[in-house]
Amino acid sequence: MEYNQDTLRDSFGRLITYLRLSITDRCNLRCFYCMPQADFNWMPPRKILRFEEIVQLTRVLAKLGVKKVRFTGGEPLVRKDVVKLVADVNGLDGIKETCLTTNGVLLRSLASELFNAGLRHLNISLDTLRAKRFEQITGRDFFHQVWEGIEKSLELGFSPVKINFVMMRGKNDDEVVDFARLAQRFDLEVRFIEFMPIGKHSKWGKQHFLSSDEAKSLIEQELGRLVPVRREDDAGPADMYSLHGSAGKVGFISPLSHRFCSSCNRLRVTADGRVRLCLFSDLEFELRDLLRKGISDSHLSHFFSEIILRKPARYLTAKKKDVPSCDRQMSSIGG
Repeated sequence: MEYNQDTLRDSFGRLITYLRLSITDRCNLRCFYCMPQADFNWMPPRKILRFEEIVQLTRVLAKLGVKKVRFTGGEPLVRKDVVKLVADVNGLDGIKETCLTTNGVLLRSLASELFNAGLRHLNISLDTLRAKRFEQITGRDFFHQVWEGIEKSLELGFSPVKINFVMMRGKNDDEVVDFARLAQRFDLEVRFIEFMPIGKHSKWGKQHFLSSDEAKSLIEQELGRLVPVRREDDAGPADMYSLHGSAGKVGFISPLSHRFCSSCNRLRVTADGRVRLCLFSDLEFELRDLLRKGISDSHLSHFFSEIILRKPARYLTAKKKDVPSCDRQMSSIGG
């Protein structure tokens, strides 16, 4: 069967070109806001998407116009076949960019292999520059390993290298300016992300919420005016800025204070093979069982084209609240 490019379009006219793919729910950190701290079990390995299943679904989506694939987790670098997976997906016709979001703990040891596999775009999650606080937030004393991974990625020539900083009032908001200074010193894109209420065990609360506008004001008070940077086609949701004399850039991702639903171009596949059309919606479509029953590429193409019509215009807020929510944990959604 012949596929037509650019056919994965939702009922609101949005073209879907970006896949966020969780390849494991396992992680070597225990960030308090990402997963429960007790009564928690990893998914059995048999429930996680297999290598060949990932390649098939990505191949079909590429023929439907998906150009960008981001590997997420859990922590994707704990998956043993991650380097080959990156290489194989990167080699698919139609895929223009492969990206990876990591906590950075294993990055130094795998960076060279990932670079040789064709990966260039890295997002590294880091919520503090203080080793003691890092251990408090993540439950592990791995700050120095993460920083070594960042240095190694810059040394090898990964570009862009993005630092994802989740802002939490009363937890790390006193480091907003320190993170902006990273973009002055290094060729990094430092992205300030609003804390989101994800997972039924979420620690989110309004008392911990710091908006992008507040963070931007803090930075400008200390470091001067932020100059808007024109967004490239097919860019992510961050509003990007430069600082005078900076080597890098800063960005703000504002899902709560400034919705960007109208430009959403993505879909998500969870570690256990379910398609999510919106981060803040628990509406999911079973994909793994279809793959294991031997679904053909043509029928899989039809499956994606049909379900994308269910993508909502915008996320909904919970009853009696003015914020969105979902039950599934971030560690299995993949962010």
